[in-house]
Amino acid sequence: MGSKGNDPKRSKPTNHSPFPSTSMQFSSLSIPTLPPELITEILSRLPVKSLLKFRCVSKYWLDVISSPEFIKTHLSLSFNNKEYTHNMFMFMFDRGLTLQCCTLRSLFYQPVTEAFDLDYPMKGNDLYTKLPRSDWILGSVNGLICLAAGKNDLFIGNPSIRKYRKLPDPRPRLKKFVSSPIYSFGYDEFHDDYKVVGVFYSYDSSDHAEVKIYSLKSDSWRSLDDCPSEVLLVGSGKFLNGKFHWDVDGKIISFDLGEEKWGKTMKQPCYGEGDFVIWLTVLASDLSIFCDYMRTLLDVWVMKEYGVKESWTKMYTINCPGDEVDICHLLCPLLFTSKKGEILVVFGSVSMIYNPKDESIRYSEVINNFDGDYEAEIYVESLVSPFSTQGLEDARKRKSLKNIRSR
Repeated sequence: MGSKGNDPKRSKPTNHSPFPSTSMQFSSLSIPTLPPELITEILSRLPVKSLLKFRCVSKYWLDVISSPEFIKTHLSLSFNNKEYTHNMFMFMFDRGLTLQCCTLRSLFYQPVTEAFDLDYPMKGNDLYTKLPRSDWILGSVNGLICLAAGKNDLFIGNPSIRKYRKLPDPRPRLKKFVSSPIYSFGYDEFHDDYKVVGVFYSYDSSDHAEVKIYSLKSDSWRSLDDCPSEVLLVGSGKFLNGKFHWDVDGKIISFDLGEEKWGKTMKQPCYGEGDFVIWLTVLASDLSIFCDYMRTLLDVWVMKEYGVKESWTKMYTINCPGDEVDICHLLCPLLFTSKKGEILVVFGSVSMIYNPKDESIRYSEVINNFDGDYEAEIYVESLVSPFSTQGLEDARKRKSLKNIRSR
């Protein structure tokens, strides 16, 4: 009679497989933990679309991606990206019917690129789309764009994160406007604040100019005593070195956004003779002037040393085939210089790339469902929010105070 230990009914089954069971595999594995600084380094190089999804991975990732330090680091890396993988080319068709976008990289490296629609506050609003030329792109800074609809409806938003805020009514004291208000959008680096400067003109000759400034931090407007009453500004100011710039009667006047003061006038270059139109713009990090000879010849002047008249230099002369360009079109052209030195020139519905090395020109076609001209702007994808923490806190305080008073 055999012992209990040899009882086949009581003996444990033997695993003859050369591999461990699935449960044993998982129990023996350990997920490696990356250092926090390495996680931040990897995340900071990803596109915004991916980061918006990765905020759901964990509370830690949400805190990292939402932190001001990470947002600034991500923005800096996006700006310095040499392949323009985070830069977008945005355009709004005439009459403000739609806002579309494509990658800047595709314009430089692909002969044909397809545009896609952007969601924005005025889209599909009959109040705006029925008005002629009701929507305008006022500018873009650090991924934020500013849009104007009509005379007093302004929006600041980030199309990358699909967040927009409607600005309060500026409520100028002047009522009888000569024309639509002149709005300009920029970033006050000294106060870390995004601001809109509005200039209003009236028929009343005794008091015909008023300037108001909107602060994103306080979400409010305030009046500025210093007004350029002797000049009439046209169009949004070109933002460079913390200042707005306008072409006025052969001179360039500026407004310092940090100091909130008007600067000294700067002289323009000596263009020579001919029938041409002047466009003030910014090329790379220099103040530039686009001299347009009826859309057949384009001279590009650059102020190599800011504020010094003698530093004006005619950098390029671009010959444009007349059959490719609408001579009657008067929208301000857009210029952008690539790291390789090529220049993207956009005016009307024509986009072309000029190579200064061999003076060659190639055209880039954007496929969309709309005909006609458009105004364009380039913005960088970012996580910058149009909602200021301080502004939200002030709004909560006002709401709480209002609730207390209503009791």
